[in-house]
Amino acid sequence: EINEAIKKLQPRHQTHIKCYDAKGGVDNLRRLTGRHETASIHDFSAGIANRGSSIRIPRQVGEDGCGYFEDRRPASNCDPYAVTDIIVRTICLNELDETTA
Repeated sequence: EINEAIKKLQPRHQTHIKCYDAKGGVDNLRRLTGRHETASIHDFSAGIANRGSSIRIPRQVGEDGCGYFEDRRPASNCDPYAVTDIIVRTICLNELDETTA
């Protein structure tokens, strides 16, 4: 299920980035540089125990084959309701962007 969720998140990366900070992605542009244990704002990535990826799967989850994942892209000033909304729409409701439909 985690891998399926990640597959759904990847094509909507830029849509999520815009939603993940209060300034429509401007704050994340400064923060998500690809250095200092962050992913690049321009690329989507996922990995087990990889703090430099967009989506981090904890090592134990990778070993157990079940559990949770961390979306490391939301900024600290994000609206948690907006972030939850877009994640649910993408993963659970299979919402697509017009360009990916």
